[in-house]
Amino acid sequence: MKRITKIILLINLVSVPFITAQEKITLSQAITTALNQNSTLIQTSNSLKISEASVKSAYGSLLPTLNLNGGWSWQRVSNNQGNTQIDYLGNIENVGESQIDSRNYNLSVGGNFTVFDGLSSFKNISQKKTDLESAKLDLEKLKQDAILQTVNLFVLIMNYQKTLKFQEEDLKYNQDLLEKIKGMHELKMIANFDLYSQEYQTANSQLILLQAESEYEKAKLNLLTYLSKDITKEYTFELDSSYVLDVINDLDNPEILYQTALNRRADFNSQKLKLESGEYQLSIAKSGLYPNISGNYGFSTSAVKLGDIFNRKVYNFGLSLNIPIFSGWMTEYSIESALVQIKNSNEQLNALERQIKTEVKAAMLDLKSTQLQLEVTKTAVKSAKETWDIQREKYKLGTVTYIDQQLAYRDFVQATNNSITAESNYIYKQFSLLNALGLLNNQ
Repeated sequence: MKRITKIILLINLVSVPFITAQEKITLSQAITTALNQNSTLIQTSNSLKISEASVKSAYGSLLPTLNLNGGWSWQRVSNNQGNTQIDYLGNIENVGESQIDSRNYNLSVGGNFTVFDGLSSFKNISQKKTDLESAKLDLEKLKQDAILQTVNLFVLIMNYQKTLKFQEEDLKYNQDLLEKIKGMHELKMIANFDLYSQEYQTANSQLILLQAESEYEKAKLNLLTYLSKDITKEYTFELDSSYVLDVINDLDNPEILYQTALNRRADFNSQKLKLESGEYQLSIAKSGLYPNISGNYGFSTSAVKLGDIFNRKVYNFGLSLNIPIFSGWMTEYSIESALVQIKNSNEQLNALERQIKTEVKAAMLDLKSTQLQLEVTKTAVKSAKETWDIQREKYKLGTVTYIDQQLAYRDFVQATNNSITAESNYIYKQFSLLNALGLLNNQ
């Protein structure tokens, strides 16, 4: 026992932090931090810009393209005296010494435009808008999951914090009791068994306290890492009352809860938009069956001198009609792929509806169960405390044994730990039901 006491003292001395200002983190602050600093949410939010750009690009397909080209070239032809070459008739002729420099300047502007593409461009715009709204809903669901995960990690800290505080009180009680039993043992008022048993109980309480401290520190580390906070700083945690929620209404009317979830769940609404996007894709694929009319326009000029570049102008404008006759079954493939995508999206929507109802039902049952557990554990703590008080007084009077007293105390410790766990579970299950209903937000 003395060795254990020395180890605990050494650990406590090493783990004493420097005196620094501690930052207080409430549950609402933790949620806000998670929504703003969590790495996964930041990356997903950044990816949303790609969907926004795709909408702009889809609108751009309705507009003519515009290209501007300019060029300059220089050429020198140098002939030495006595040089011969073959003319266009195949005759050999002598060419005198000469050197000719030539330059060319050119400028052109033009582009292409679509007159008719089977309304593919308009369907593409609608599809990209739908995809963007779906991506926003996916991000919203990810935020709700992040809130729930933050609540889970925060509630664990509160649980270990209460457990640690109770375990400190437990150790103090056992240490005080050990001192009393030592005094009684020296007076030959109790047997050796009582002394040895209490020494063991005190040492065991010290070990449990160490475990509680370790679990508390690991819980803080997990939350700080999830929030992307600096783990080298010191923090305190407080469960602010604004997030101690009331019991959800309509727990006995699951149909109302199911309908609420189907109306409010971001992932369900997102999946409906994915199904709609598939229908737009089918329209785009079918546009390959229709003729395509496109046009082009342009202006160009060139000269050997820069000052004469606009003396010669060339304008062009044209239309072209493309009638699809055979495309190697590519259009048929695109249509069939779009049809399969619609079927799969519809099946995913039905599967998600069943999953949502299951999650709501499970969350509802869990909340009811944890509510009852909380009530039962509170009653058990009160009863165990009263029983322990009675047995403790009887032990002082010598009417019950040490074992009888410790059994009562063990029941009190167990009941208290159960109550702490039940209270944490009850808070978390409220948030779980809100998340299952699609009602969890940072308001």
